[in-house]
Amino acid sequence: MAAPQDVFASLAQARGVLLAVSGGADSTALLLLAMRWRASGGAPPLFVATVDHRLRPQSADEARAVADLCAQLGAPHATLVWRGHKPKARVQEAARAARYRLLAEEAVRCGCDVVATGHHADDQAETILMRLTRGSGPAGLAGMAARAPVPGAPALALARPLLALHKMQLVALCQEAGVAFVDDPGNADEAFARGRLRRLAPLLEAEGLDGAALLRLGARARRADAALAAFAHAPRAGFVQEGGAFRAPLAEFLALPDEIGLRILAAAIMRAAPGARIRLERLEALHARLKGAPQRFRATLAGAAIASDGGLVTVRPAPPRRALR
Repeated sequence: MAAPQDVFASLAQARGVLLAVSGGADSTALLLLAMRWRASGGAPPLFVATVDHRLRPQSADEARAVADLCAQLGAPHATLVWRGHKPKARVQEAARAARYRLLAEEAVRCGCDVVATGHHADDQAETILMRLTRGSGPAGLAGMAARAPVPGAPALALARPLLALHKMQLVALCQEAGVAFVDDPGNADEAFARGRLRRLAPLLEAEGLDGAALLRLGARARRADAALAAFAHAPRAGFVQEGGAFRAPLAEFLALPDEIGLRILAAAIMRAAPGARIRLERLEALHARLKGAPQRFRATLAGAAIASDGGLVTVRPAPPRRALR
């Protein structure tokens, strides 16, 4: 296993790092490695937070166990409780949103600009498999980024320093240190897609689609995605982005390969409607409609207005909807 300084090298210039530690083997190993990093010198201020979603009776005890471990290690710790209504439908999505909201709030309180999680190589392989089943494009098949904005808090960075390490390595690290960890039963719950895919893993592995193959797919998708992004963002005569408004010569836009046109269109929509979430299939349908009716086209998507008059294609913030009377 790499030295802690190498694992956390990309975080050395952070103002402060908030470690998200649930008590599982992955995040417990993250904590242990971070403490070794701190002991070696050169680490920024480190803080720890445990999110108690209050979805399982054991969650409070697990948060207290993390707090006790942090006290032993001399790491500042906070338990963040998800209070209020818990939806019965899509509870994992709601819990994820709540988790990142609480972590972002705690990071700001602690003066941190980075939130670090314990996602590892096996998580990455499962993420790529899940996105494969949903028909994701190259960006989705690239998997989780080692560094990205915190969902809902783009001023903060979400770091995943353990993506090159496997679960078995992290478990071994905890065992060698004599530190206990918990297994979340929700990880194997077949009520959720990740649990069902784990049940299918032996069958997929028998056909060659194992973790290593999925990670290779992710690496190749990242390489392709980076090349496509570079081409899509290259300067082009007449393609102008001014604030939230974009315009381009229609003929030149439609002559681009579809993948490049889709990426340019998505970037323009995101600038017209910051924070918008764009579903790829809806973007593809809009792009196809634009190509099919180039002379006069009007549509809205994710808070942006897309139009064509035969000479230009434009993207602007959509006007506010009129209130019903």
